[in-house]
Amino acid sequence: MTFDDWSRDGGEAVEPQDAFARGLYDASEADGLPNGAVLASLGCGNPTALADLEPGEVVLDLGSGGGIDVLLSARRVGPTGKAYGLDMTDAMLALARTNQRAAGVANVEFLRGEIEHIPLPDASVDVVISNCVINLSLDKDRVFAEAFRVLRPGGRFAVSDIVFQGDLGLIPKRILHDAGAWSGCVAGALEEQDYLDRLRRAGFVDAAIEATRIHDAAQEGSCLDVSGIPDGVRVVSGSVRARKPAG
Repeated sequence: MTFDDWSRDGGEAVEPQDAFARGLYDASEADGLPNGAVLASLGCGNPTALADLEPGEVVLDLGSGGGIDVLLSARRVGPTGKAYGLDMTDAMLALARTNQRAAGVANVEFLRGEIEHIPLPDASVDVVISNCVINLSLDKDRVFAEAFRVLRPGGRFAVSDIVFQGDLGLIPKRILHDAGAWSGCVAGALEEQDYLDRLRRAGFVDAAIEATRIHDAAQEGSCLDVSGIPDGVRVVSGSVRARKPAG
């Protein structure tokens, strides 16, 4: 299910298990989170924890959806910091702002826009996070360039995303061009080394990906449909880290 699917269904349809039931977040992080933010979470990891956020930092979440990672980030950076959420869908922005009010969080701002065209100035944030969204972009190089642009020198890129491991040439073309496989966060995923190479071309250093979950068609309750992926190719959730040089 994508953000658009969720919003078209009026927020009624959700994943079979919420993000806490799927083990993406520590149970203690649920305290104070509106139920609407938890149920709307369609991510594949916990970029807020991955980012090692510090009090006073400014964070940007690319494709913020219902706002769960923005609210968690705001909690971590505290009142002297700020968390931005960027989303292109009016329905999700409305939901995120409702969740913000319910949580009573002041150091948050939700922005309307595309992750390929971030509506923030150069060198304006300390950390860029995202949760299973970049794979949906048709212009990932532009996303990486924009993330690099808005980061301050020394800033961090901490993203949870879907990546392929193995030979993409084995994947049937019908899957790579299938709209459902794209919206399901599979067809648009990059091969692991390609992901790292693109980050480096954008200017990032110390780029690395740690696989956190292998998605298998036989897994009960799996959030991804990988039934058409052949042997020799793995679809994994990955923790992606990189850094903008300090100098």
